[in-house]
Formats: sequence, C-alpha cells, structure tokens
Amino acid sequence: MDKQSAKAHKATHFLHNLDDVVFTRPKLILSFILLMTLFFAYQIPSVKMYSDFADLLPQEHTYIELHNEIKESFGGANVVIVGVEVEEGDIFNNTALEKIHRVTQAVDSLPGVNHNLVASVTHRNSRKVWMTPEGNVNSKSYYDPQGGKMNVEALSDLRSDVLADPRVYGPLVSPDMKMALVKAQLNEGQLDYVKTFNEIQALRDSENAEGFKIHVTGQPMLVGWAYQYLGQIIEIFLFTALIMLSLLIFYFRKAYGVLIPLAAVIVSSIWGVGIISLFGYNLDPLGLVIPFLISARAMSHGIQIVERYYQELNDHSDHHVAARSTFENLFRPGSLGVVSDAIGLLLIAIGSIPLNTKLAHYASLWALCIIITVLLAVPLLLSILPKPKNTDIKHNIFRNVGFACAEIISDKRSAKNALWIAAFLLVGGWYFSSKVVIGESEPGSPILYQDHDYNLSSKAVNDSFPGSEELYIVAEASEKGGIKRPEVLKALSDLENHMMLDPEVGGAKGIPDLVKQVNRLLHNDDPRWTQIPNDQQYVGGLMFTYMMSSPIPGALNEFVDTDERIANLVFYYKDHQGETIRRAINQAKEWISANEGKVEGLKIRLAGGTIGVTAAMNEAAYETNLWVLPLVFILIFVMVMFFYQSLAAGTMMFMAMLFATTLTYAYMGVTQMGININTVPIIAVGVGVGIDYSIYMMDRIRSEMVKLKNLNGAVREAIRTTGLAISFTAITLIAGIVMWVLLSDLRFQSDAALLLTVMVILNGAAAMLLVPSWVLVFKPKFICKAYQDEDGVLHS
Repeated sequence: MDKQSAKAHKATHFLHNLDDVVFTRPKLILSFILLMTLFFAYQIPSVKMYSDFADLLPQEHTYIELHNEIKESFGGANVVIVGVEVEEGDIFNNTALEKIHRVTQAVDSLPGVNHNLVASVTHRNSRKVWMTPEGNVNSKSYYDPQGGKMNVEALSDLRSDVLADPRVYGPLVSPDMKMALVKAQLNEGQLDYVKTFNEIQALRDSENAEGFKIHVTGQPMLVGWAYQYLGQIIEIFLFTALIMLSLLIFYFRKAYGVLIPLAAVIVSSIWGVGIISLFGYNLDPLGLVIPFLISARAMSHGIQIVERYYQELNDHSDHHVAARSTFENLFRPGSLGVVSDAIGLLLIAIGSIPLNTKLAHYASLWALCIIITVLLAVPLLLSILPKPKNTDIKHNIFRNVGFACAEIISDKRSAKNALWIAAFLLVGGWYFSSKVVIGESEPGSPILYQDHDYNLSSKAVNDSFPGSEELYIVAEASEKGGIKRPEVLKALSDLENHMMLDPEVGGAKGIPDLVKQVNRLLHNDDPRWTQIPNDQQYVGGLMFTYMMSSPIPGALNEFVDTDERIANLVFYYKDHQGETIRRAINQAKEWISANEGKVEGLKIRLAGGTIGVTAAMNEAAYETNLWVLPLVFILIFVMVMFFYQSLAAGTMMFMAMLFATTLTYAYMGVTQMGININTVPIIAVGVGVGIDYSIYMMDRIRSEMVKLKNLNGAVREAIRTTGLAISFTAITLIAGIVMWVLLSDLRFQSDAALLLTVMVILNGAAAMLLVPSWVLVFKPKFICKAYQDEDGVLHS
C-alpha cells in the first residue's frame, strides 16, 4: 500500500477525522465551552484563601504521627515565642517584671492557646521549690502580681532564686538576664492566624516603650505575616497584567493578538479556580505562584496560536483554512506539552504532604483544561471571527532573538560546538548541584527576607538564649508507671548526656533532671545527691513530693503523662537549618541504635517539636524530589517517543530536560536555595512547563523539513519562526512572574519566581539552541525521513 495514502495510516487519520468534526461545528463547541465557563464561574465565590498548618505536615511520616499523639499533652510546633528585652540593666526590676507579666497574661488569652503549656518567669507554673526546717517541701511562684512593688532585697533574692533553677534560667531567662521569654502552645484545630497575629501585634504596640524591645517569633506569627501581604499580592497581579498587556500590544499591535490571548487566560483561570471550588480545596497564600504560572502558560499557548495564525494567513487567503491549518499544526505538539505540564504537577502528589497533594490534584486538571480552553477554543474562535484586515506583523526587538539564534546554529560545525558547550555546562552543573542542601540553608524562615521583623526577632531570641527551637524525644514504657523505674530514668539520662555532646545543643529538659534536683533538695541541697535513686518507689516519692509542693494541678504534665508511662525529653537548638536538623536526628538515632533493647520495655520515639516536625517535612520533600523528577523524565520520554514513534525524539527531549534541570539545581546550589516542601513543586512544574518549548521546536523542524527537503534550511526557518514565538512567550512568562521578584515582601514567592525565571531561560535556550544542534549533528530519521500523506498529515 502506498505510504502516502490515507488508508495506510488509519490511527492517525482517526484523529484527522476528529479535526473535521471539530471544525464543522465550531459554534456548537464554543457554546459548550462558554456554558462550562459560566458553570465554573458560578463556583468561584465559594473558594476560600487560608493556610492550614496540618496541610504542611506529611501525615504518614512517623515523626508527624508522634507529633499528633503528643501535641495536646506535651505541645507541638505551633509555638508563639515573645521575648521581652531590656536595653539597660537586667529584667529584675519592677517595671520589667510588670511588663513581662502583662505580656504573659496577654499571651495566655490568645485564641486557641493551650493554657497548660504557657511558660514564663512570671507565670504561676514557674515556681521556687525548697525544703522547710520541718522537712516539708514547699513552693511558691517566683513572681506575685498581687504583692506590690518589690524592694531591692526582694529583687536580689528573686534573681538568685532564678539563677539556681535550670528550668527557668536558660530556657525562660537569658544567661545575660536581659531578656525573658513567654512561650505558648496553640491548638492546631482552633488556630485563627489572622486574629492571633493581630492580637500579638496590638500587644507589641501597647507594650512598646523606651528601653524595651518586644520580639515575637513562631509558626503562627510566620503564617500571620504571610496573610498581611494579600493586598500586596493583588497589587502584583495588577502590575503583572498591565505588563503582559503592554507586551502583547507592543508585539502584535493588533486586536486579535491582544484580546484573544487575554480571553484565553481569563477563561482558563475561571475553569481552574472553579475546579478548586469543586474539590472543596482552599487556596494557600504561599502557593499562589503555581496557579499564576499555569495562567501565564495558557497565555503563552494563546500567543503561539495567534502568531502561527498570522503566519498561515500569508499562505492561505481563506482565514478558515488558516485557522484549521493552525489547529492541525499546533494542537498535537501543544497537547503533548500541556500533558507534560500536567504530569509534572500530578506527580507532586507522590509525596505525603497534603498541601502538595491538593495542589497536584487541582493544578494538573487546571493545566489539562488548557487543551480545551486554549488549544481548541482559540483556533475555533479565529475561524468564526472576521478575517483581520492587516495580516502583516511588524518587526520588533523580540524578533531579533530568533534571527540571532538562527545565525548561531547555522551549520553542523556550530551545532557541534553548541553541544560541547552544553556538555561542559552539564559537568559543572553536576558539581554545583551537589551543593544543594535539604531543608533550610540559613537561620530564620526562608519565607521572609533576613531583614524582616520576624527573622530579626528570631535572631534576637536565638542570640540571647541557648536555643529556642525545640526537639522532642519521647520515651515509652511498656507498663503503667514504667517511667519511674531507675533503669529507665538512667537510660534517659544517658540519652540526654549523649545529645548534649553536640555543641549546638543549648540545653535539655526532662524527667531525669527533675528527679535529680528533687533528690538533691531533700538532702539539704547537697550536690552529691544529684543522682537517680535505685529504688522505684523512692523515685515515685520524689515525683509525688514535687507534684504536691505545687498548688497548681498538673505540675508534672510537661514531663510525663498521667499514667507515668510516657515521658518527653526536650532539647534546645538555635535554628532549624537543614544541617542542624540532620545532626540532631542522627545524634538521637546513634544512641537508639546503640542502646535499643538494653532496657526491657523501653521504646524511644522520634521526633516532635519544631525540630522534629521540620525534620519530617524535609525528609518528605527529599523523598518526593527523589521520585518526582525521575518519573517526570521517564513519562515525558515515553510519551514523546510514542507520539513520534521515535526513540531519537524521546532521547532528544530527555537531554533537553536533563540540561535545564541540572543547571537549575546548580543555580540552587550556588544561591544556597534548599530543597524543601516549597521548592519541590516549583522544580517539578518548571520541568513540565519548559519542555513545551523543545516539543514545539522539534515539531516545527520536522514540518519545515518536509517542506524544504533541506535540513540546514529547515532548522534555520524553524528557529526564525517557532524560535520567535518561544522567545516571546518565554519573555511574556518571565514578565508574568518577574514582579514577584521585584515587589514581593514574601521572600519565598520572590525566590520561587526567580527559580522559575531561571528554568524558563534554560529551557528556552535548550529549545532554541540545543534541540536544533542535536538535529543537525545526529540527523534523526523521524525528522530527516518525515513525509506528508495525501491529506497533509505528517508521518515518520
């Protein structure tokens, strides 16, 4: 059978016949798209924008399972820390103590606060414990708000008492005695970030006075700050829209070139937000970059179609034929590119972080909708609209990019040079990629800039204290009361000593320390009795003595549960950088590995607190990154290979992805941008988005080769035409995200936009320089042997 006969390619012509059906009923299909747009628009008002802390946590991770078990009793990662600092002298004066007490009362009144887990030097739970001459153990609060002004002698005694209590001096009062901390745990289910943030800021304003500084840090404050920039985000949207509109006007200077891509992005955005509503998901303020990127991609595809439509008008006087030809040339490679985007997005769900799972679900569907709202709708719309009067597109500066690249890759020799340069960059990229850290690479939060109030507060607190970032290690005994066993307490004391070998650990708090202190107290404060007794009943007596010395119920709750079966050991660190967390977790695992099974019925579980939760998030991000990118590469490779029936086509796209992704990681290594739950989705999306360019370029070279029968000429013409569209859509895409870099006070959004910009540039360079070079050097058969059948459909 003649290979140019339509009957020789039944599968391909089934798709070709679908094209016929589509273009015989354009108004019907557009009416359906309009109805669906109205349906999705109706859903939009029910979409909510908020952050849920639980969405950030990999719920299946063992650390998070422990966190969920102990957060109500021992606390979790939703900690608010308020530091009251005096600029002269120390905190042991009436003015400072009154201020610390007012701050403590205000923090204890925050919405959703766990009142049992509020701590400060003036809180009723911070108590001096002593033995009376009669042999009884007594206690009283360090600070009595009803006691009136304290004289010099009373203030001096208070200072001495605090210095003697390691549970207060160090954790709650700084070693230089210039700052006191007020700590509070907030219940996750009752968190109102905005209300909490506003109340704390009001507290700061009311307590702000000469000679004092109020520092506030903690996860709820971090999210609260993010909410404060919602107005700024809207401003960035408006600025971005104006810039993209200006670029469209400058580039096309025609109504169709401006209005049709804008209409495409509006319709696709309505569908996307409507999908979020139908899923019942929320929009997270920190994750707005990706939905915005999908909208920008919709505009990019719209620009590609309109650009190609004007080119087709030069070959076809009938604008219906031009629209149909545009659809036939761009729908298949465009759909392949969109599916690649969707794959990158969908695979983010492989990880166990609910926020990314939600993002993967709605964003992948949003991306797939571009096939209908842009790749299908725009050519149909062009076919029913009147033919534009002026079909000439004037030369502008953007068009120089395509011509310049065509001159660079002009023959096989220059193509070889380009591939050698790319190979050299790959080697360098692999080296710098090894410098990428897992987790945060610097103190404070990467969501905000280092000079932001939140990070300055975090720095001030951590500079003054041995550490405010907490790691919880939980000990579980097999039977009720098992924590009181001397061998258990001695093992936990040994674990504490092992953890304290790390010079970055600022201190520890646990039931072994309490038992030792009370034992010493009952022996006339003799330091030789700072030890764990060998009798379980005696240990129980020491714990009971401490509990009865306090008129406040639950004095032991911060150390053990009510069954005395579970104990919490707390270790303090100065930051939660990736390296700090890895060292802390490895230190704990070393001890567990060496001592597991030595004490019958004792089990050590990792890990809670800020350090434990962040460790789980970092490990989840690393595992997601480990799986997602290889799967994205493999699936896109298989899809391209199947689509073009060519191993060379898949290999070419694989190399383009490898080049852009390796250099992206190199950029992260050089700029010290860590791999975390925020950056993993950006990278996965960037791979899918960027491969569009290479697919368009490869497909255009193939079609030009069929026309010209000359490989050099086909490559040159493809770069000048499709390369022109790629350069402009890349510039448009960068313009769509560059305002996040320039205007956003949220550093994460700025860094994410900058990372995406780098990926767009690298993928654009791969498409316009490396793909043509690969074709010129290796002369793949699916391009060089391509032919057109009697219906104008291309085959290899």
